[in-house]
Amino acid sequence: MAMADEIKEKEKRVRNFLKSKSLKGLVLKRQANFSWMTCGGLNLVGIATEMGATSLLITENSKFVISNNIEAPRMIEEEGLEKQGFVIKTFPWFEDQEVSIVKELLGEGPLGSDGLFPNAQMMAEDIARLRYSFTPDEQKRYRWLGKRVSIALEKTMMKTKRGEKESSVVGRLSKELWKDRIDPVTLMSAADDRISNFRHPIPTEKKIEKYLMVSVNARKWGLIVSLTRFVHFGKLPEELRKKYEANVFIDCTMMAHTRPGIPAKEVLQKGMDAYREKGYPEEWKLHHQGGSIGYTGRDYRVNFKTPDIIQENQAFTWNPSITGTKSEDTILATPKGPEMITHPILYPTLSLSVAGISFIRPDVLEKE
Repeated sequence: MAMADEIKEKEKRVRNFLKSKSLKGLVLKRQANFSWMTCGGLNLVGIATEMGATSLLITENSKFVISNNIEAPRMIEEEGLEKQGFVIKTFPWFEDQEVSIVKELLGEGPLGSDGLFPNAQMMAEDIARLRYSFTPDEQKRYRWLGKRVSIALEKTMMKTKRGEKESSVVGRLSKELWKDRIDPVTLMSAADDRISNFRHPIPTEKKIEKYLMVSVNARKWGLIVSLTRFVHFGKLPEELRKKYEANVFIDCTMMAHTRPGIPAKEVLQKGMDAYREKGYPEEWKLHHQGGSIGYTGRDYRVNFKTPDIIQENQAFTWNPSITGTKSEDTILATPKGPEMITHPILYPTLSLSVAGISFIRPDVLEKE
């Protein structure tokens, strides 16, 4: 998936970072940063771990892969890192030589790292900001992923039956995603009263009576999208419909104001204003409202002290919730307004206009 312009742009960002921080080198081992720097490569062994099995070292003039002899062949043959210009440095799996290899390559001098590393400055948040603004090639991959995951979740929900277990539904969703080697890195599912009782409902064996919510964070090439869909057996009660449509309005309000150059915390304030406008002024206190996404499920959850300014082509997922409902899809922040990355494809839709922007959003699927 790697493209020459993307590689060049990322090398430029890292080397400008080295210069601005007066560093001789930067060690990257987090899965998110490895995938970003290698244009979609994977250094993972287990999908649920934050740190990968292989490290990158970027210096002013060179870039290296530091790997034990177990992972090195795959780094070369499947990830194609030599073709990207990386020099592979290998050590036996039974000798932990990562630190000594970095010292040999770098010598003495200041070193930065995205995790705990001897004699290095831990700079995880600063490093994460290097990847917030997506390159054109990343945007293409992200659009493909958003469409594919939207279809997978909606297809799964449309096949859901009354009496099916929450865990069975997410099992079918996982199967659908794995057809395209998409990792379901976070799965939430709640049936009936669990939707109102828990903001983070991990899937259980509870059987569906009338109402089901499923949320997923799904990853490919290191990139993650996030979305939520609902199904209701029989006509949706009027009170729930009112809450759901208010939630969609709040979500669209936040998306409409997610523009490059705007402080992220200002978008949170717009969301709070929308909660109040719709008659639910206290509900925002019961769950975080989302924030920046991309190579992690949330790079930051926006709060009143968030210092970040929204970057051009940065990904966001807002997830406002009113007890019993939620609204969640993934966007890119562009100068022309939000670009929907996940969106309804098979689902019934709601149309609304907020702040001069037209949105088509998923409705609750009603089944007999």
